Amino acid sequence: MAKMSYREALTETLHQEMANDKNVIVMGEDVVGGTGSPGGPEAIGGVFGVTGGLFGKYGAERVIDMPISEAGIAGTAAGAALAGKRPVAEIMFADFMGLCMDQLMNQAAKFRYMFGGKATCPMVLRTSYGAGMQAASQHSQSPHPMVTAIPGLKVAMPSTAADAKGLLTTAIRDDDPVIFFEHKTLYGLQGEVPEGDYLVPFGKARIVSEGSDCTLVATGRMVSFCEDAANALSADGISCDIIDPRTTSPLDEDAILDSVEKTGRLIVVDETPPRCSFAADIAALAASEVFSSLKAPIKTVTGPHSPVPFAKELEAEVMPVQIDYKNKQLKFLPSFNMAGEKEEIIKRIRLEFDGIKGRKKIFRA
Repeated sequence: MAKMSYREALTETLHQEMANDKNVIVMGEDVVGGTGSPGGPEAIGGVFGVTGGLFGKYGAERVIDMPISEAGIAGTAAGAALAGKRPVAEIMFADFMGLCMDQLMNQAAKFRYMFGGKATCPMVLRTSYGAGMQAASQHSQSPHPMVTAIPGLKVAMPSTAADAKGLLTTAIRDDDPVIFFEHKTLYGLQGEVPEGDYLVPFGKARIVSEGSDCTLVATGRMVSFCEDAANALSADGISCDIIDPRTTSPLDEDAILDSVEKTGRLIVVDETPPRCSFAADIAALAASEVFSSLKAPIKTVTGPHSPVPFAKELEAEVMPVQIDYKNKQLKFLPSFNMAGEKEEIIKRIRLEFDGIKGRKKIFRA
């Protein structure tokens, strides 16, 4: 095991997969960076530094700077995949996926089905998502529920450096299109990463911790917040299962449902707004499949139905919540970057648990 950052794990994986398979190519805006500038090629190496060093090693035919056109990037990747390549395309910010939805939703996601299984589309679309860097409303969104809802697309959301490597390796070798979400605040996260060839299977959740009183399901950056919340609750003798789905499509439903059947309580934590969210999806799944095991109503901890502000003070006010203890009310307002954010999420989870722990079982089979 080697200790490295989330960013370094992604970079190492790209190097390994490009060395292993000449059909793996990388494309996107500034994935080389600096071409035509005084600094020369690779002056940037990607806006978050993930693709640094690839151009010098593999050249311009396999590491391709693209025009500022998300439709062009996604469309080129889909076409290259049909022609036998394994493109790893980068959409700099997930907020811009709206510009290439036709290429993803109506083309890449449908190729295998519409060609009767005679064609595959082994492309990966890497993208950064989430708030926490004062990137404002157009660069801070978490649109993973939107693409999770599209049949034919697979969606991965690593929360650790090890999973960043393992899931990206699996994504590159998969014969279906994969949308690969990287939370922009996690790039510097350090962790132990297996050396050499390492794959994490899609549709297999990570059981972060085990407990008996409540199930916490979380994605991406929210996983570590749940770990802190569980540690805080453990001081009161409350133990939690924490489930990191890793992939939202395919989804490891069994891991979630087995846990809820054991604990009888469920809190889902996700960065998206509440309507039609991943949290709402998991809540509906549990309500429909293990209703008789529930001891209390399902709760969700999400952002509000609101854009993410730019101003530091406003970002501090929004997400996941502020808590009005005096009036015993939860005020939904998203923030993601401030020092007290994690503490607010922990308080929110504790408050939700306190509200449900004394309730009797909803229904007995």
